[in-house]
Amino acid sequence: MITELISWQQPDFGARIVKLRLQVILASRFTAGDERNEQLNKIFSEISERGNEAVAEYTEKFDGIKLTPEQFRVSTGDIEKAHKKIEEENLKLLKSLRLAIENVRKYQREIFIGNFKHPGIKYTPIKRVGICVPGASAPLPSTVIMTAVPAQVAGVKEIVIVSPPRYKGSIHPVILAVCCELGIDEVYRIGGAQAVAALVYGHAPIKKVDKIVGPGNQWVQMAKKHFFGFIDIDSIAGPSEVLIIANDKANPAWVAADMLSQAEHAPGSAMLFTVSQKLGEKVVEELESQVKQLDRTRDTIKCLKKFSCVVIFENMTNLIEQVNDFAPEHLEIQCGDDSRKIAEQITNAGAIFIGDYSPVAVGDYWAGPSHTLPTGTTARFSSALSSNDFIKSTSIIEYDKKKLAESADDIIRLAEAEGLDAHAKSIKIRQTVIARNAETKQSKT
Repeated sequence: MITELISWQQPDFGARIVKLRLQVILASRFTAGDERNEQLNKIFSEISERGNEAVAEYTEKFDGIKLTPEQFRVSTGDIEKAHKKIEEENLKLLKSLRLAIENVRKYQREIFIGNFKHPGIKYTPIKRVGICVPGASAPLPSTVIMTAVPAQVAGVKEIVIVSPPRYKGSIHPVILAVCCELGIDEVYRIGGAQAVAALVYGHAPIKKVDKIVGPGNQWVQMAKKHFFGFIDIDSIAGPSEVLIIANDKANPAWVAADMLSQAEHAPGSAMLFTVSQKLGEKVVEELESQVKQLDRTRDTIKCLKKFSCVVIFENMTNLIEQVNDFAPEHLEIQCGDDSRKIAEQITNAGAIFIGDYSPVAVGDYWAGPSHTLPTGTTARFSSALSSNDFIKSTSIIEYDKKKLAESADDIIRLAEAEGLDAHAKSIKIRQTVIARNAETKQSKT
């Protein structure tokens, strides 16, 4: 069978679900005893000490491209040339990219909390952001849109793109074309853990960044995890995931197609949770038929076997409980007229796609919310990337003499309760002056 068909009636049902969940979570991480942790530390150490010379060496080692540090940056002329090439050879694609950019920009502006004004808080955009854009199995211009546009809406002035030189020793022209559309001219043809380290250490000509976002393989994610705290990150992103809730109203061919759309990421996880045994069996049949028609058949089949399953539940209540426990990245609900009602019961999901006509691809490219979403059950406590992730808030406290006088005794009591004498005295020293000035003023009157 191309993927597991699991029933709640099986005695090992719970264990099999837990095992599958762990496989998905660990696919983005190196475990404690993994020798790659040592290799990662060696990369960081050498780049820290030798700078971009070491970055060049690892680029040649991992990407097979020999570059000098002076060749890392893609020239403005090459970025503009790539844009012109797309404009001349595939104008329809360029128009679609522009519409996608506008959709994302509009949505991100509407949800931006920086528009909220309050005297007690100040919002400031992060100064400099690095974006990792994968370039191995396929060019991903959508990654640039879904990360850079929210940053621009937030007011980030410096955005730098890093992407491995996998396309003829450079970066795919469609990625560069999107950078040109967005006015991003700082693009480096480096990738992997070495690119993350280069953005953190900031050896000339690459200046260090304040935040790194974007997808990547285990090396990229573990590098982001390592440096979190020195810089901010979006998340430790695992394999792309879709979990579909469907009942006997769903079209099995459509369900299978949506599962394959995530499994083809390689790695990618695709799951169907249903209360219909008949639907589950039909979906498995469709998976076996449709996967043979894909360009990436072999890799997709591996993901269906390792990270995917079809689960048959006794009732919808138990199913929804398991969905909230799984906290999937993408959640599709294809249950006819009940779809929206079920969606209201979901508390943990990166993004929810309601109804038969809302496949994940709509969110990946078009609808407006960023497709950079929490994976590996992290939707229990984290959210989709948005314009709000590129600002920081600063509390504003401004008391005048009268307000401090009204609050002084209470503040002093709290400070003394914690045994922080100097805290209390910083209030008392002002309290004394305020009282003396009040007495002077009173005596004059």
